[in-house]
Amino acid sequence: MSGVKHDVKFLKLKSIIGFDGNAPKSLWVHPDGEHIVYPFGIKVAVYDLKRHEPEYLDGHSNVISTVALSKTGKYVGSGQINHMGFKALVFVWDWETKKPVLFHESHKVRVESVAFSSCENYVISLGGRDDANVVVYDLNTSEAICGTFSSNRNAGDALTLAALNLRGICFLSGGVYTLKVWTLNPKNRAVSSVDVTLRKIKRKINCIIVDDDDVFAWCGTSTGDIMKVKLNFSKNLNDFFPVFPPTLVACYAKHPKGKGNPNNVTLWHSGVRCLILVGDKKLIGAGDGTIELVEEKEAVIDTMNKTSKLSTPTYPLFRVVKHAEVGSFVTSMQLQGKNKVLIGTIKCEMFIMDLDEFQPKLIISCHTSTIFDIAFPAGYSHVFATASKDDVRVWSIEQSKELLRITVPNFTCSSVLFSHDGRAIWTSWNDGNIRAFTPQSGKLITTIFDAHNKGVSAIAATKDGKKLLSGGIEGQIRIWELKGIYQKLTAVLKEHKGPVSSIDIAPSDLEAASASTDGTCIIWDIQKCVRVAILFSQTLFMGVKYHPSGCQLLTCGTNRQIGYWEIFDGSLIREVEGSISAALNTLDISHDGNFYITGGNDYYVKVWLYKEGITTHIGLGHPAVITAAAIAPDCSHIVSCSADGAIFIWKSPYNTLPTVEAQKAKKEKEENIGGISHEQSVKSVSQPTDDNTEQRNKSLEESKIKTPEGSTTKSSERIKIKSSEGSKIKSPEGSKTKSSEGSKSKTPEGSKTTSPEGSKTKSPEGRPTKTPPTEGSIKCYCTETCGCKPNNPPHSPKSRLEIEAEKKIKMAEEDR
Repeated sequence: MSGVKHDVKFLKLKSIIGFDGNAPKSLWVHPDGEHIVYPFGIKVAVYDLKRHEPEYLDGHSNVISTVALSKTGKYVGSGQINHMGFKALVFVWDWETKKPVLFHESHKVRVESVAFSSCENYVISLGGRDDANVVVYDLNTSEAICGTFSSNRNAGDALTLAALNLRGICFLSGGVYTLKVWTLNPKNRAVSSVDVTLRKIKRKINCIIVDDDDVFAWCGTSTGDIMKVKLNFSKNLNDFFPVFPPTLVACYAKHPKGKGNPNNVTLWHSGVRCLILVGDKKLIGAGDGTIELVEEKEAVIDTMNKTSKLSTPTYPLFRVVKHAEVGSFVTSMQLQGKNKVLIGTIKCEMFIMDLDEFQPKLIISCHTSTIFDIAFPAGYSHVFATASKDDVRVWSIEQSKELLRITVPNFTCSSVLFSHDGRAIWTSWNDGNIRAFTPQSGKLITTIFDAHNKGVSAIAATKDGKKLLSGGIEGQIRIWELKGIYQKLTAVLKEHKGPVSSIDIAPSDLEAASASTDGTCIIWDIQKCVRVAILFSQTLFMGVKYHPSGCQLLTCGTNRQIGYWEIFDGSLIREVEGSISAALNTLDISHDGNFYITGGNDYYVKVWLYKEGITTHIGLGHPAVITAAAIAPDCSHIVSCSADGAIFIWKSPYNTLPTVEAQKAKKEKEENIGGISHEQSVKSVSQPTDDNTEQRNKSLEESKIKTPEGSTTKSSERIKIKSSEGSKIKSPEGSKTKSSEGSKSKTPEGSKTTSPEGSKTKSPEGRPTKTPPTEGSIKCYCTETCGCKPNNPPHSPKSRLEIEAEKKIKMAEEDR
């Protein structure tokens, strides 16, 4: 098929579950109030809040460390992290076109912060510890203006930037024991700085915010207090240099609760990480997850603590008005409109909070690290489970929200699956244990301790729920017999020499296949516990799947090839190039066997036709290496996960089940064939066209049909005559049969009959028999009152497996 040209389409994205909250000041709200901007691995995500559709800004080659938005939302800027000895990129995109207008590599290893001037003519970037430079670029000419060291020799590294609101060429920088006010001189291509007078107070500054009049700057510190700095600019807005050196006014903290010494202070635990000015109040986000709205007190506190001989550097000049908790380190806060605020945390959770109610509501949650596996319940496509570090989570497809979180601290889940009856979630962990949980509450059901010595890497279960297969890092395959909450080790298969990466059980439940990074894939007889065949290839096998027919295997690995293998003798049928330049990490086959999907280090999700071996659709957007992918049981959706913890839900191009609208349309079409309704068709059949026809039908109902031996059979009311008017069908024996319309037909034995398929006659021996089906007849399987309609062939009877599957789906829905 390599010589056949075909069009490759893009997969349609339904939703994304993901948010990178590790970078400080990573969440921004566009001034239009309809979009939010945040880092997403190596991409910058622009999310439309109305249409719920994301858009991505590409260009970075590594994880993004900072994001910035200009004052009017005209530009989006970002910086990244790179490997030691390499340059770190800074990108600036135009909001309207979503295309880069500027990028440079002026910093080494890491970009700490990016900021835009209030006039939107300049972009300022701050390098990390290995660089320590401030670089300014002109957005109109895309040229560098100047660059210099960000801090003095007796101070630490600068960590953050903030632009002034009224002076477009002035900005501030702060960090470890350093706080400076900078003034840019574009004509001379120079920048000058003035140190803020901090006296003997030393603080590590995490965030800076300037008031609307450029009079005061508020700086959140890691100590847990807030520094108030007077900038000392003149009232003339054309004066870009402070009249006097900027001075620290005081360090503010909370007033203690209850009665006590009024000079005692309460600091914010884990430091102040985010600051927002809300009118004359301040909204503060702390490292312990505290969100507080405070107001400044007018009372003057003595500068000397009466109980101590030392001066007090921090004063309790803030009174807490409102308090809330988000449970983890706050990394970013942004106002949405005038009364709402978006909050991002280091656990990659996004909250929205109304300032009146002051109750955070979780709107986005996702894994904070690599997702290693995805699993759907058997025959149920509305939920799926993912396995990652510290927890296993269950998600809703329709709502794209987290339904359940199962936490096992300090351990990593490598594989997850639902039992076939849907009553348990089996998980494997790197501590060597296998744990089972309830899918509704996440309660622990049972644990198989020390299942493998070096950790469990893969698991699979049979459909009857009696056997569980596990693979370990040491290369062993172990078969467990399950009896309720008790487990028994029945066999240990020692063939692999490397970690087991994947296990799949055949549709017959008699065989299983295991893939390993030692370059082998082995087919096992799990009844006799012996090896059936072994597959060799020059690759590290990462995935293996049985075709639903049970006749072939699919494998993928680091050699970028997708292998088709014969089950009977383990021979390689053919290989398809799955990627041009990167390894393949995962694959999954649809339940009808018509197509399959792959994902790998090239960040692409690909959909393949099984027989043709060609790519029909590609999913773009993953910001990191794809580690797991799965197809929903009804083939309606495709779910893929990546190393950054993001979950992408795609609309499947080969949905085997029709939608509700399609089912209604099909039903209407069946009931109204050719523009005639079902009632009209019945009426037209029941009413004769003339009196002669009515008499002939009446005489036919009362007549008896004689066989050659003289046995008779009465015609019932349900017998229908299919022969056409006036037609004659001669049999080999030359006998004739009269129809109600005067037609004559001859049967092979010369007997007269008008019975279609399903009507009974008596044989010469007197036994009732069924006549063979005639052309155009319909076979009915109705056991009770017949519900078949004209021109609507009935469905074939359901098999035992289909009936059991429907019962299990119904039980799972009731449990949910």
